[in-house]
Amino acid sequence: MKKKRNTLTKWPYLFLFPYFAFYFLFFIFPTIYSFIISFTDWDSIAGVTQRKFVGFLNYIRLFTKDKIFFKSLGNTFFFMIIYIPLLILGGLLLAVLLYKLKKTSRLFQTINVLPYITTPVAIGIIFSFMFDWSTGIVNNLLIKLGVLIEGINWLGDGATARIIVIFLIVWKNLGYYLLIYLAGLSTIPEDISEAAMVDGANKVQIFWRITFPYLKPITIFLTLTSIISGFQLFDEPYLLFSNINSSVGGPERSCLTSMMYFFDQTFKSSTKLGYGAAVSYGIFIVVLIVSLIVSRVINRKEESR
Repeated sequence: MKKKRNTLTKWPYLFLFPYFAFYFLFFIFPTIYSFIISFTDWDSIAGVTQRKFVGFLNYIRLFTKDKIFFKSLGNTFFFMIIYIPLLILGGLLLAVLLYKLKKTSRLFQTINVLPYITTPVAIGIIFSFMFDWSTGIVNNLLIKLGVLIEGINWLGDGATARIIVIFLIVWKNLGYYLLIYLAGLSTIPEDISEAAMVDGANKVQIFWRITFPYLKPITIFLTLTSIISGFQLFDEPYLLFSNINSSVGGPERSCLTSMMYFFDQTFKSSTKLGYGAAVSYGIFIVVLIVSLIVSRVINRKEESR
C-alpha cells in the first residue's frame, strides 16, 4: 500500500513539471537575464561576447539625459489621458443602449467586437492606406463631398497623426469594453431599477444613481488594466507609420511610445542590448509607480465613502 501511495503522489509533480520548466525557461530566466544585462554596455554589432559592466550608468543616463525617453513617456501619457476616458464612457453608453435591445443586440455586439479580434498588423496597414495623403480613401471621399479642396497629410503632421492613432485605438478596443460592461449590466437586479421608476426616477437618474455605482468595480478594473496596456502600446502606431518614410514614431516623434522607443534602441536604430534592457526596466518602474498611485487614489475614495 505504501508503494502505491508513493507512486500516486509522484504523478501530480510529473504533470506539473513541464509547465514550470517552460515557465522558468521562457519567463523567469529571460527576466533575470535581461535585468543583469541592463547593468552592462553590450552592443551586439561590436560582438555578442563583448560586454562591459557599467553599474547604474544606463539608468542614470536614462532618467537624467535621455530626452527622447521622456518624450516617449509624454506621448504615452497623452494617448492614455484621451483614449481611456473615451473607451470607458463609450463602452458604458453603448452597453446601456444595447442591453435593452433583444433581437438586434447580438448583431451590434458582433459588429463592435470584430475590430478587437482583428490582428494589429492588418489594422495598422489598412489605416495607413486609408489616411494616405495622395491615394487615401478618406481624402478622396472628403474632396468628392466638397469638404476639402485638397487632401490633408494626416500622417505627415504631428497633430493629425496623434488624432489618427487615438481614433485607431478607440475603434479597435471599444468592442472589448462593450462586452465587459454588458456582462456587468446582466448582474444588476432589475427590481431596483423598477422600484426607482415607480418612485418617479427618470432614465438619467437611474443611470447615475443605480447603474453607474453598480458598475464601479468593473470601471476600476478597466482603468487599471488600460493603464498597464497603455504602456505596452506598440503595434498600432508602429505599423501605421511603417509604410511611410519618416522617423520612428511618426513626424517629429509625435507618436513615439515608450515601447516603440525600447524597440528602436534595442533592435532598429541601434543594437545596444544593455541600454535597451535598462529602458524596459525604466518603463516597468514608471508603470509600477503610476499603478500604485492610481490604486491608492481609488482606495482612498472608497474608504472615504
